[in-house]
Amino acid sequence: MTGPWWREAVTYEIYLRSYVDGTGDGLGDLPGVRSRLDHPRGLGVDAVWLTPFYPSPDHDCGYDVLDHRAVDARFGTLVDVDGLIVEAHAVGLRVVVDLVLNHVSAGHPWFRAARAAGPGSAERLRFHVRSGRGPAGERPPTNWPSIFGGPAWSPFGDGEWYLHLFDAQQPDLRHDHPEVAADAEATLRFWLDRGVGGVRFDAAGSLVKEDGYPDLPDGWRPGEAAPYSDRDGVHAIYRRWARVLAEYPGDRLGVAETWGGPEVIAPYLRPDELGQAFAMDPLFWPLEAATWRAGVDALLAATLRHGRLPTWVHGSHDVRRAATRWGADGSRAVLLLMLALPGSVYLYAGDELGLPEVDLPDDAIRDPVFRRSGGVDRGRDGARVPVPWTDGSPPHGFAAPGVAPWLPQPTGWGGYAVDRQAVDPTSTLALTRAALRLRTGRWRGRPAQLCWLDGPDEVLAFQRGSDGPVCLANLGDAPVDWRRYGERVLLASVSLADGWLPPCATAWLC
Repeated sequence: MTGPWWREAVTYEIYLRSYVDGTGDGLGDLPGVRSRLDHPRGLGVDAVWLTPFYPSPDHDCGYDVLDHRAVDARFGTLVDVDGLIVEAHAVGLRVVVDLVLNHVSAGHPWFRAARAAGPGSAERLRFHVRSGRGPAGERPPTNWPSIFGGPAWSPFGDGEWYLHLFDAQQPDLRHDHPEVAADAEATLRFWLDRGVGGVRFDAAGSLVKEDGYPDLPDGWRPGEAAPYSDRDGVHAIYRRWARVLAEYPGDRLGVAETWGGPEVIAPYLRPDELGQAFAMDPLFWPLEAATWRAGVDALLAATLRHGRLPTWVHGSHDVRRAATRWGADGSRAVLLLMLALPGSVYLYAGDELGLPEVDLPDDAIRDPVFRRSGGVDRGRDGARVPVPWTDGSPPHGFAAPGVAPWLPQPTGWGGYAVDRQAVDPTSTLALTRAALRLRTGRWRGRPAQLCWLDGPDEVLAFQRGSDGPVCLANLGDAPVDWRRYGERVLLASVSLADGWLPPCATAWLC
């Protein structure tokens, strides 16, 4: 391995409340994670990323934070965090925590003070507050939309409005306010002092808004440049936080939750900023060879320019399950493709089991996106249904028998269970374990430059160095003769017969 540990790491995202319930309330928690550390260790990942466990009213599943330097009693205690870090280190895993610094809960003491203090007060300077439009300030200050649906402004009721790029219960902070900046750094140091291996910066591009809060132009569409995302000023913040990370031993990681193409991601990866920035666009790429080849080349060019590598995201708690987005075979094929590419990979807990998206009944959905969109957007809970550990009866080892999980598990969920797949050599779990073992010796540390090999239009074939293995991905409709690319199959995403790689499949060859 060359460079810091995270350069080509595989990180396993644990959506905390859906991993293991260790206390019997139907909600996953820190004791539950501690009881199942053998699973990510057995997969062969380098780190686990934990979603928020901070005190929260739970309007957005913990991303509306009351106290960034404490643990919600529902999830455990600081002793549990410390114990988890020690136990993870003992089995060769690092722990990455999720820092939600763009906003706080509307119940946070700062925001309660801002609401009570009135227009023009010093307390409101910590937040993005503007006078409303109209004679009595009855209309929002700008036409900005919330990412969760509806307007991004809510009224105080006194002529002033506050900005929330997400839910109304998540007011955005002003990071140019000295108290906000100092508090964010104190939070970062608090968790680094406890020994975390890195931090994921939630909503990384949203920390700075354009001066004057200009309206969005007519015809603007989500995904286009906006005055509240990825502004130049945000990089001064990450340079400051990168200096803090560098003060600690062990190559502590800073990873940005970024949404966008190479031109968005690259600035976060400059040598004096962060080590990783999520490449989310591939989550939505269709299984077309031309799209993947062009996209991979663009991401490599943009990141290598700064001496970094892409951070491939196979799945996430914010998008539909991989087995539904790409299909069951497609998800397996993309996994092998990503693991062969230069860079790091994030694997979402449950995708190693091939879990599909769940169509939840309306009354079970907790995601504020569902409410704010008037039910038009079903939200993200379909990808957050608790993990099945055991076959048989619900809750399938997620919780004690008879305890109802916070989101209902569908009929047949036990068919995806860890214990069932562990004894099936053709399972997605078996494939994931085998791929991560092989990746360490066959792909990790090889040259970052790709050598694309000739082949049919809907085939991706490449090496990293002339003496390395070949990754062959068939994204077309017809079988491909893999023997023209290698003499032996190291691993394939599906069973092979008679020298042919079927459609929607990937093989590693030597």
